[in-house]
Amino acid sequence: MLNNSNEKIKNGILLEFAKTVELFDLTPIEARVFAYLYVEGTPLTLDDMSDALGKSKTSMSTSVRSLVELNLVKRVWKKGVRKDLFQVNNHLFKQFLSLYMKKWTDTTEVRKDALIELKKDFDQIQSDKKDEMIQNKLHTLLEFHERLYQFFKEVSEIKKDGK
Repeated sequence: MLNNSNEKIKNGILLEFAKTVELFDLTPIEARVFAYLYVEGTPLTLDDMSDALGKSKTSMSTSVRSLVELNLVKRVWKKGVRKDLFQVNNHLFKQFLSLYMKKWTDTTEVRKDALIELKKDFDQIQSDKKDEMIQNKLHTLLEFHERLYQFFKEVSEIKKDGK
């Protein structure tokens, strides 16, 4: 009975943690693989993960490859084990913070650049045909995106400096 209760709690932890991890732009299966590796806490093979999560080995391979590229999971070696083993990178918080900050900085910069292009188009309109409300909104949005971009850059720099 105790083992069944522990499994229920463990499955709940996996589910909730996977939902949280999905917020960082991981696919649902990548999030589940990451959560499973994190909760298990030991290096696992693709077969181990496939059996535990009920997904194909190909699906596990694709997901693990993506997680390795994001530096969230690493390949490890264990004497006597011929298959590849994978485990979560132990610097979990730093990895997610880096991923999150890069995503926000990149997204904000793209949106800001798009607004700058719109402003250039707006500036070419004859002054008697310009809508002042649109001009004010465009200015406010550009300022907002610039502040947001600077904020994320500053936070990224603080993180890099370790302060």
